[in-house]
Amino acid sequence: MKIVISNDHAAIPFKEEILSHLYERDNVEVVDLGASIKSDMEYPDYALETAKKVAAGEFDVGILLCGTGVGMSIAANKVCGIRAVVCSDPYSAKLSRQHNNANILCIGARVVGAELGKTIVDAFINATFEGGRHQLRVEKIMAIEKNR
Repeated sequence: MKIVISNDHAAIPFKEEILSHLYERDNVEVVDLGASIKSDMEYPDYALETAKKVAAGEFDVGILLCGTGVGMSIAANKVCGIRAVVCSDPYSAKLSRQHNNANILCIGARVVGAELGKTIVDAFINATFEGGRHQLRVEKIMAIEKNR
C-alpha cells in the first residue's frame, strides 16, 4: 500500500510517532510531504498537495495531521475524488473505509495521543471498501461533487 502523509506545524512530533509506526509495517510505502519545522505553509496547502496526489492515483490513501484534523479534512474534501474523514477512534476509521471508501484519514494531534493515533491509522489502512450496497451511496456522493 502506498501512503502519503502530511502535517502542519501543530502535528510535527505526532507525525514522527505515526511515521515510525508505519515504517515498521510490511507492505507499506510511505512518503512524507509534511512540515518538519514551523514553516510558512498553512494546513490548507498541505491538505491540497496531499489530496491532489491521492485523487490522481499516485497513492492508495493519505493521512493528514493537524491540531484537530478538522481543517485538513475540510480542505482535502474540496478536491474532486477525495473522501477525507476526521477520526478520533478506530471504529470510525475502519467503517469510513468499509462503508464510505474514504481515501484520506485526518487526525488531530491535539485530540488523540500517539498510541491511539497508531491504532486509528491501523484500523483505517487495514480496512477495505465493502462495495455492494455502499457502492451506490459512494456514487451518489461523487455525483454531488460533479454537479458543483
